[in-house]
Amino acid sequence: MELEQNQITRWEGYVNWRNKPALRGRHGGMLAASFVLVVEVLENLAFLANASNLVLYMIQYMHMSPSKSANNVTNFMGTAFLLALLGGFLCDAFLTTYHIYLISAVIEFLGLIILTVQARVPSLKPAACDPSTPCHEVGGGKAAMLFAGLYLVALGVGGIKGSLPAHGAEQFDEATPSGRKQRSTFFNYFVFCLSCGGLIAVTFVVWIEDNKGWEWGFGISTISIVLSIPVFLAGSATYRSKIPSGSPLTTIFKVLIAASLSGCFNRNSSSAVVNMNSSPSNLISGRRQEEKEAGIANKERQAPTNTLKFLNRALESNPMCSSVECTVEQVEDVKIVLKVLPIFACTIMLNCCLAQLSTFSVEQAATMNTKLGSLKVPPSSLPIFPVIFIMILAPVYDHIIIPFARRVTKTEMGISHLQRIGIGLVLSIVAMAVAAVVEVKRKRVATHSGLLDDATKPLPITFFWIAFQYLFLGSADLFTLAGLLEFFFTEAPSSMRSLATSLSFASLAVGYYLSSAIVAIVNSVTGNTSHRPWLSGANLNHYDLDRFYWLMCVLSALNFLHYLFWAIKYKYRGTGTSTG
Repeated sequence: MELEQNQITRWEGYVNWRNKPALRGRHGGMLAASFVLVVEVLENLAFLANASNLVLYMIQYMHMSPSKSANNVTNFMGTAFLLALLGGFLCDAFLTTYHIYLISAVIEFLGLIILTVQARVPSLKPAACDPSTPCHEVGGGKAAMLFAGLYLVALGVGGIKGSLPAHGAEQFDEATPSGRKQRSTFFNYFVFCLSCGGLIAVTFVVWIEDNKGWEWGFGISTISIVLSIPVFLAGSATYRSKIPSGSPLTTIFKVLIAASLSGCFNRNSSSAVVNMNSSPSNLISGRRQEEKEAGIANKERQAPTNTLKFLNRALESNPMCSSVECTVEQVEDVKIVLKVLPIFACTIMLNCCLAQLSTFSVEQAATMNTKLGSLKVPPSSLPIFPVIFIMILAPVYDHIIIPFARRVTKTEMGISHLQRIGIGLVLSIVAMAVAAVVEVKRKRVATHSGLLDDATKPLPITFFWIAFQYLFLGSADLFTLAGLLEFFFTEAPSSMRSLATSLSFASLAVGYYLSSAIVAIVNSVTGNTSHRPWLSGANLNHYDLDRFYWLMCVLSALNFLHYLFWAIKYKYRGTGTSTG
């Protein structure tokens, strides 16, 4: 009787911060997730405070060329987001999300200390440029110090992005409708808090860096990440953490290898085994067994599903591959991973569009009238627009749009994950079309004003026109990022959830890399077929930027059709979700 009582009060498969069984009523819930949300504000502030203005630091103080600086920042950002996969993998395989966050925060802190010291001590930077002394690009030990600091930060950020969203999401009981609704709210407010940290970073900290010195900017980031650690630790008594279940990559490769070997060595008997496994009698017994085990998480299926049938070969007993024998559960888990990958691939194009916000959109605004009354707004602060839009839209979405959608559709979710991602992709198409129309208007004003060849004077058109594309892309980011995080966490097998959730950030990284590749390809192709490449000229007014935006719009539309193909076919596995 006492054993049965313990099983009722314990969270099965979860531990507290002391590695003892997590208890219902004491661990998990919205209070525990609230600590994670506050930590996300501080963590993203520490990261974006430097990333948003790092190009200027490299140009002005490290004396790198603008193109080299831009490449270094892109590589830094891309590496940080790609390393989220490493963070997610470690959470699933070896350590809990709780421990990975703390280790990653310390690593980021060490990187920021190195950058702060270098910015503070003149002898650790290249000599300042003056008329009598030519500029020397940073090199040798000073360059090693710069990149050591940057990539320690990238490693720390990757670990945090791979662990923090999953740590917050696993505080909720997915077996109850209220737990699933709270988890959905958590993901909305996670993106809200991410934006809140970004808002402080691109306004207050950027102003500090430009006016008080970069050592103060790096110092604020260092203080922010240090503060996040005691805030995170303050919630320790409330957290529950998923027990790591071994390398998810081992399971994936094991199933793929077993299926391949069985296909090669046992072709004749494979069809008989698969047919036996999926025979009506076995399916009926499987259903009966599932009914007996209803309410128990992660129940073992008795027969493999008919999707991705080639993986069912991994279940065939074969003397030549006995070392890679697989269970039905492992095979089904790998099927789920393969089914979510096309959804991941379809979001890369959206993030490619988002990359334009920090490049061409800022350059467009720099040619326009950036005065707001008597205040002159620096173009580098323009990312404030999508950040503010997200911060306004997130609560509206959670408290108005979703309750209304639930009443209309009479479903638990109101708007499914894939519908939400699809809305984001449509908004990105609209954003690129709006950007193209605004660029046509901007160039028309430049022509009529006689300023087509003069890039020194601001055009008589307000930079608020650029805000329209920021509005749509900011909204697209909210819908897609929050939808992706929840989709991957909900759909992934419990043993792979952190790794799957980190795919959202990997998509961001690949999108940034793809953006650079598209620009290079466009210039190469148009340079061969016309008098000059679209994205080159004496100044931005000579660029065919409107054509580039229309191209991005068409590519986004084709990507959306590709997404529809996979989204319509997808069948949800998570409790409380609907199909399509």
